Amino acid sequence: MTGYLVLAGVGLAGALLFVAAMLARRLLAPRAPSLAKLTTYESGVDPVTGGWAQSHVRYVTYAFLYVVFAVDAVYLFPWALVLRDHRLGVVSLVEMGIFIAVLLVGLLHAARRGLLNWGDSPEVTK
Repeated sequence: MTGYLVLAGVGLAGALLFVAAMLARRLLAPRAPSLAKLTTYESGVDPVTGGWAQSHVRYVTYAFLYVVFAVDAVYLFPWALVLRDHRLGVVSLVEMGIFIAVLLVGLLHAARRGLLNWGDSPEVTK
């Protein structure tokens, strides 16, 4: 039961620290509201039209590919340490081969669809 009390205490301390930080920001931060501060501002571009702007889907695709390969790197580093163990070496080698094969299939699919082009408009086949 003491483990749960410690967990509850840490959670409560975290919540109190969060509330204290928000209150300190509210009390100490300078406030000078103006019309210019209330306008939309994103990525260094001043708003010139209404609130609706069309964006390209390829940016989401690039972000998704980055996340996939970042996760791949997260799995490869611990795998290299497990591979040193002679008992798990062959099994982990087969598992990582399957994992990399799945990633390569995804990468080849993205390349086949033209999603890896950095040009103006990637050719997407249906």
